[in-house]
Amino acid sequence: MPSTRPRINTVLEPPVYKAVKRLADRDHVSLSQKVRDLVREALELLEDAALEALVTERRDNPARSIPHAELKRRLRTR
Repeated sequence: MPSTRPRINTVLEPPVYKAVKRLADRDHVSLSQKVRDLVREALELLEDAALEALVTERRDNPARSIPHAELKRRLRTR
């Protein structure tokens, strides 16, 4: 039965393909599932890096921060 999920076709260099194949074999999963898991993990790492940069920027520039009471007031008005 065909899947209704979106698909992506990509071309990998032989060393990258072999590495993904080894990981899939090690974990007893399909190549498709292993690539999906690796992409998810990469996206989480990118998100973490972006959030860390935001935290660092806000920590280094305290003038942009607001007191807790002000945050609660702003959230209530929405």
